[in-house]
Amino acid sequence: MQFKILQLVFLFAICSAANAATLNKQVRSLDWWQHASFYQIYPRSFKDSNNDGIGDLQGIIEKLDHFTDAVVDAVWLSPIFKSPQVDQGYDISDYRDVDPDYGTMDDLKELIQKAHAKKIKVILDFVPNHTSDKHQWFIDSVNGVEEYRDYYVWANAKVDDDGNRVPPNNWISNFKNSAWTWSEERQQYYLHQFAPAQPDLNYRNPKVVQAMKDVLTFWLDQGVDGFRVDAIPHLVENEELLDEPKSNIPGYNDTDYEYLDHIYTKDLPETFDMVYQWRQLLDDYTNKNGGDSRIFMTEAYSDINHTMLYYGSADGSQLGAHFTFNFYLITDININSTAQDIANTVNKWLDAIPEIYTSNWVLGNHDKHRVATRFGVANADGFNMLKSLLPGVAVTYNGEEIGQENGEVSYEEGQDPSARDPAIFDKVSRDFERTPYQWDDSTNAGFNTGAKPWLPVSEKYVETNLKKEKADPVSHFKVYKALAQLRANPTLISGDVTVKAVDEYTVLIKRSLNGSSLALVFNVGNDTATVDIAEDVSKSNKIVLTNVDSSRDTGSTVDPSNLKLEAHEALILSF
Repeated sequence: MQFKILQLVFLFAICSAANAATLNKQVRSLDWWQHASFYQIYPRSFKDSNNDGIGDLQGIIEKLDHFTDAVVDAVWLSPIFKSPQVDQGYDISDYRDVDPDYGTMDDLKELIQKAHAKKIKVILDFVPNHTSDKHQWFIDSVNGVEEYRDYYVWANAKVDDDGNRVPPNNWISNFKNSAWTWSEERQQYYLHQFAPAQPDLNYRNPKVVQAMKDVLTFWLDQGVDGFRVDAIPHLVENEELLDEPKSNIPGYNDTDYEYLDHIYTKDLPETFDMVYQWRQLLDDYTNKNGGDSRIFMTEAYSDINHTMLYYGSADGSQLGAHFTFNFYLITDININSTAQDIANTVNKWLDAIPEIYTSNWVLGNHDKHRVATRFGVANADGFNMLKSLLPGVAVTYNGEEIGQENGEVSYEEGQDPSARDPAIFDKVSRDFERTPYQWDDSTNAGFNTGAKPWLPVSEKYVETNLKKEKADPVSHFKVYKALAQLRANPTLISGDVTVKAVDEYTVLIKRSLNGSSLALVFNVGNDTATVDIAEDVSKSNKIVLTNVDSSRDTGSTVDPSNLKLEAHEALILSF
């Protein structure tokens, strides 16, 4: 077992060399991002360089070699702009400056320069739906300054039958309760689809549209390689402020976001148009200034049809995001899902996406419980294999490469503004997946040198940390790194893909190109399974990689007609 990772390199070289003559003619010509590995950094929790309890830009600079080691092509930084930190940076008070918690503009420029020197792209988090209520635009809008009067969505109050002032409609915030807050100064309500400290911008105002385009151009001029666009479906709302109908989803009350069907506040046509305008801006910038494509990727928890529209029109006549996140491996499956559930989820995406666009695969992020928690640590390698073998972009949330689980956070320690109610904290808080990265087994897991972190370090750090996993002969990190190297195989870049269930809890993914194939066989269940995969896998096969708990050796062969898999076992085979 200890030779698994070393043998992978040898086997990969054999597979590649044997087919080089034909594969070189068939491999698709791809832009830099289309088969890239993107890595999300949650800066506040990544590395604290000055021991003040908060991760920072210098901490990221200090750890740049980690991304080279993990074969990462691009890092995406969750927001680092000036902010009161009501929602950990997603409430921006100045789009053109760095928050002192994280450092300075010079620190960011240094990060960009040093990352580029290591061939790593830098993506910033663009938050266009709303600002902080401390942004000067909002302050001026509240005070009726003419230039900014309509920068936000304002509406007059209604009066109920008892003569009480009430909001203009029934819209509900993503963070519960009314999406409207009364301003005494302005004597109107303002819209906030998230926290009251996050007022929504008014994209029906051309001045807002131009101001936000100018923000994008400003950061492109600083050398960033693109943007992740936050909460894009909520950008534009119904102009008539019509009440939304009930969703009739059981288990929710009239203060819950899920209580309504958001037909007037989500995925409106004007939102897609704005996305297409931003894509044009990025393409124009690249054409004018040269260099690699500047890209943007959008966050949209939407149905499959609307999700595809964020990419652009089906024929490509209008282009949108280079890719919009595929969240279905997060939203549609769980620890109890069958192999057929998993296959259906993957194939739903593959069937829906137009051929001209690039798929992407996401297992977790700062808003969703960690993959090792949702599916169990024993399945962490298997799901990383699944993500890596599928065509297109692979996205990693910091910590997934070491099998990091949710941390332990009490209500008193929590920071998430969406969970400031002890009755709902354990169910809805996002703090658990945001605890500090576990670098080693020293004080505070190496996050800093002893200051109290903004969120507590998980108790699991002694056993689960990067230093230990780099030293261990077999580890989640070594599996992750081997997968990143394997993704350079032309079969995984350009090969055909088959995804299917081969028994109740065993899923098979097969990639094929010019007679060369790679296949993942993954038992997600809690019991052993014996499967017949002979119609998909040749007898002349070799194990390229296994999950950490497998007893098999790389380089050995399996009998595809009678393959016994232990619970949670995952194998990648070449043939």
